[in-house]
Amino acid sequence: MKKYIFLASAIVLIYFLQSFFLAAGGIGADSLSYFGIASDLPEIKTNLFPLGFPVLLKMYHFIFGNYFWAGKIINISFVIFILIFSYVKKFYFKETVLLFTGKTLFFAFNIVSSEGLFIFLLYFLLYIFHERFSDKIRSELFLIFATVLMIALFTVRYSGIYIYLGIAIFYFMMLMRRKVFSFKGDFFKFLVISGLGILAYLLFNYSGFGSLTGEHLRGAPAEYHLIYIVRDFLGVTNVIDPFIGLKPSSNSFTSLAFQVGIMVVDLILLFYIIKLYRRKKGVIQREFHYFIWTVAGVYTVTLFVSGYFQQIEEMNVRMLAAANFCLFFSFLIIYYKNLESDNLIFRTGCFFLIFLMAYSLKSPANYLKNKAVIAVQMPKFESKKYLFNDEQHQSVITTYQIPLLEKSFKYQHTNSQAGVIKQSISGTINPQIKWLKYDTIADKSTVLYTSQLILK
Repeated sequence: MKKYIFLASAIVLIYFLQSFFLAAGGIGADSLSYFGIASDLPEIKTNLFPLGFPVLLKMYHFIFGNYFWAGKIINISFVIFILIFSYVKKFYFKETVLLFTGKTLFFAFNIVSSEGLFIFLLYFLLYIFHERFSDKIRSELFLIFATVLMIALFTVRYSGIYIYLGIAIFYFMMLMRRKVFSFKGDFFKFLVISGLGILAYLLFNYSGFGSLTGEHLRGAPAEYHLIYIVRDFLGVTNVIDPFIGLKPSSNSFTSLAFQVGIMVVDLILLFYIIKLYRRKKGVIQREFHYFIWTVAGVYTVTLFVSGYFQQIEEMNVRMLAAANFCLFFSFLIIYYKNLESDNLIFRTGCFFLIFLMAYSLKSPANYLKNKAVIAVQMPKFESKKYLFNDEQHQSVITTYQIPLLEKSFKYQHTNSQAGVIKQSISGTINPQIKWLKYDTIADKSTVLYTSQLILK
């Protein structure tokens, strides 16, 4: 147990320090959107994103007076809380620690976005259902906590509706399979009450903005091209992989071949997990794992399909974070059941934690220094209303040397581009200057262009 406590301590330290060495501090375009919504509160000007995460940002901003620090403290607080809760409650502590060595939690808690809060709430939703499956929690408490968490998930990310749909499908599958099961009534009440809560939020959106989930703000879905369907499919197959989530943005033959190679690894892992389950199915709580798999599967499929009806990102680690988290947790619980030696899985987790850290810091920078340089320039742009990166054409290409092979390859890191860095930092300092995806504002004098900022 001591080595897990040590690893947990190392995880907290790594997760806290990581973003200081990222050029933009883990701040992206969506982060700026959340900051903008939070800074407008209590006035609500858009329903592009639900209010759960902006409200939390606003609360932490009152304490720290800075949105970067608000986001960072939120993330590290979640990490610490989950680890302590798991240890105190004896809720799969070893498995929970290793969750943080995987790609999903590393991603979710090292950038400022709603994924961290979403995974945090989902972890406790799984805990509540686990306790109900084990008959360790009273019906009344289950209903209160489960419905609150489910509604909260939807108010953090609209994709929470897919979690709800997955639970509903599991419920009907259980009815068809058994007709009667021990807490059928609890499940039904949960679905009705949380469904009404989600419906109330949708009606709130519609009454205020004329749309349910801000679909009118996202634009039409991208054109259908075979290459994007292939990339999405490869992204979906990668949902099974707990550690490897590399997905080059290039559509070259080499890039696609690399992704196909990752898919082969993912399928091998899937066959291993199936074999592992068959070997241990007599000693695990199968209903709980069926529940997790159903939620993860429905979430993945519905998100994949929805991508062809609205403008969202392609299937990647971020989009499939909830499903990957569920599947990894299930795998770890099964793996540790009646395990004779944990050396292999523990060392694997440590290796990939170091790998993920090294990969994210492949182009290390000093965020606080970058922020200080931009901060002194921002007062003269207080009158600006919009922010646009007009330096997208000025790309910085990094060349990597491959040891022993005497070969090299070049890669353009999106978050290392000067325009992206300046946009992220300036938008964090003054979130009232709303970032633009396209330069469509007629009055250019109201736009702060990143080329007007100097990053030394």
